[in-house]
Order: sequence, then C-alpha cells, then structure tokens
Amino acid sequence: MTRQPLRLAILEAERTLTAAGVGSPRTDAELLAAHLLGVERTKLMMVPLVDPPVVQALQDLVRRRAARVPLQHLTGQAFLGEVNLEVGPGVFVPRPETELLLEWGAGVIEDIDKPVIVDLCTGSGALALALAHARPDAAVHAVEKDPTALSWARRNAERRAESGDSPIALYSGDVTDPMLFMELEGLVDLVVCNPPYVPDGTPVPPEVRNHDPHEAVFGGRDGLDVVRHVVACAARLLKPGGGVAIEHDDTHGGSVPALLRARRVLTDVREHPDLAGRPRFATARRTEPE
Repeated sequence: MTRQPLRLAILEAERTLTAAGVGSPRTDAELLAAHLLGVERTKLMMVPLVDPPVVQALQDLVRRRAARVPLQHLTGQAFLGEVNLEVGPGVFVPRPETELLLEWGAGVIEDIDKPVIVDLCTGSGALALALAHARPDAAVHAVEKDPTALSWARRNAERRAESGDSPIALYSGDVTDPMLFMELEGLVDLVVCNPPYVPDGTPVPPEVRNHDPHEAVFGGRDGLDVVRHVVACAARLLKPGGGVAIEHDDTHGGSVPALLRARRVLTDVREHPDLAGRPRFATARRTEPE
C-alpha cells in the first residue's frame, strides 16, 4: 500500500472547500486532518505521509464540510477559553467572538473570593464551564430551557468534572420566568449570557440555517425578545458592584445598551466590539449603595 503526502491531501481539501464557499478553507482542511490523525493542528507537519484510507476518510469529511455541515459537528467538539466541549445536532455551536465576553467576565471577578456566577441560556454550557475552569473557587449556576441543549450541557459538565474542574449547577428553566433563581437575588457577582439575538428573517450562513437550533439563534422581529428578559433577570440577580455581559447582534450596538441604561440599578453601561470592530456585546454594573 503506497503512502501518500498529507500536504497534497490538505491542498486538495482546501481547493474543494474554497469552491464550496467555506469561509476558512485552509484552516478547516487542516483541522479535519488533525482530527482524523488524532494530533494537534500544529503537529501536522510531523506527519508527512499517510495511508490511502486516511486520505479517503479526509475526502469524505471534506465533502460533508463542503455541503456546509459545521466543522464542529464533524469533529464533535468546540472550544471556549481553555475548555473543549462536545457539540452536535440540537445545540448551538460556541463562536470565537464569545471569547471576548468571557475575558471581560473573568476580569469582573478577578479580585473576588468565591464569586457567584450565573450563565443564562447556557446552551452547551460553554460560558459556565469556561468560567468554572478559570475559577475553581466559583459557584457557577447555568440554566437552559431546551431539553436537547440541556442534555449536551449535562454531558459537558460531567466531562469537565471528571477532568478535575469544579462542578457547576445546571438547571432546566426559562429566562422569561420572573421567579428564575429567586434564591440568588442580590447575591450574584457576574451574569453572562449569549442569548438568541438574530432578528427574524435575517439571512444566515447554511451552517447556522440548517444546523443550529432555530430557537437558539433567532430572537424575534427585532432580535431582542429574549434579551429584554435577560436584562431584567440580571438587574434582579446582581449584587452591588456585580457585572453583566450580554452578547448581541451587530445591529444592536445602540439598542442593548439602551435596555441596560433603562434599568436604574444598572450603571457603567458599555458597548464592546468584536475583533472585526462590529458591536458584539454590552456590559453594565449594579450600582453600589450610596
């Protein structure tokens, strides 16, 4: 059996993905190859030759990616912060843009001993688990209303706990419920949320349209149906000095900060851009007592 150069197989994969309109064809080709070989992407150069069955398996994966099946569904995992998460059909795939929100949230609790954290609309558990990994002393609570997404979050939480991370508390619940987390009112140091926020009818890539759960992506006519409840919930849960961070659509650079400013108990409202300079998440702090 004649072994074949991996470099050529990756170049062919890149050409196929480019023709299919995939946004990052070289990166995706290399990540699929690394997944197949069980090595880190940076170590691919150490595998110059592969057997024909490996080339065939890569071609099969590339065909599925060219059909716009999400890369993370093909590899079975996504990353946020320093944690990897299992993802697949029925759960929203974490995006790199959320790293900036995670970084801001970690900064809010940097000097707080045993912080209390709430992750609303947790999906795969990404934000909650990334924060629990970064802060083993934290009490992290996460809530999700969709049963399928919640099952993914439970699976990820169990894996992270088995890896040595502090366990998180997972709940089935709806952020629109005014009684949600009543026991934590006024006790929370940090609230984070990546809610459904895309306005209904907005064109989205095939990976999102055909594979992400509709209810995890679209947030009503203006995209703010869930965000309004998130703001109300955060204002109720935060302790004085606590912070909230909410990811939003790039058309919400004015509207989400306005929703936060409308709450008298919230102050220091700020808008944050993503790496492309587009409005991506808004933050606020709970007012300190006078």
